[in-house]
Order: sequence, then structure tokens, then C-alpha cells
Amino acid sequence: MAVENIFTRIPKHISEELFENIITGENLRIERIISKGHRTADNQWYDQDEHEWVMLLKGQAKLEFADHSSMHLEAGSHINIPAHTRHRVAWTQPDTETVWLAVYYQ
Repeated sequence: MAVENIFTRIPKHISEELFENIITGENLRIERIISKGHRTADNQWYDQDEHEWVMLLKGQAKLEFADHSSMHLEAGSHINIPAHTRHRVAWTQPDTETVWLAVYYQ
């Protein structure tokens, strides 16, 4: 076992969003996501088979949902997104990293 820090090994230049599995299991996946000015394409939606609990650890972001609702997240904000709730990232801070902790579960 080793102690790790969620804020280490963040690249200085991030051309695409970075997705890293921290823990994977049969009905569970924990992932670190790093964004820096990234957003989901206008014609694309996440529509996942599993539920997603996500917390913003650093930075700010805006999520949009297919029902036309949206929400602003800042460090410490978290939300549980039920499976098959179509959503996308509309905005992340362009001048600093946005660090997400996402837990996908059945």
C-alpha cells in the first residue's frame, strides 16, 4: 500500500481532458478527471449505464442537462447523477486545472 495525493502528477499542459482510474471493481469505478478549459462538444451527451457521484475538488465548472437545466460547481460542490441522465460539461476554468473525483456505481 502507498499513500497518494489526488493533486500530484498533474501535467502542466493538458490538450485533452485527462481521465485516470483510481479504483475499479465489479460495480464501482473511482476516477480522477482533470480539465482546463475543456468542455463537452455541443452535439455530445454523457448517457451512462451507471450512476455517477461527482465532486469538484479544485476549480470551477458548469454542467448542463438534457432537460435544459444547468448548475455551477466550485471546489467542494458535489452531485449525484442517476444513470441515463443525459449531461455534459458546458465550461471549466481556462486558467487553472479543474480536478474532479467521480464515483461510478450500479
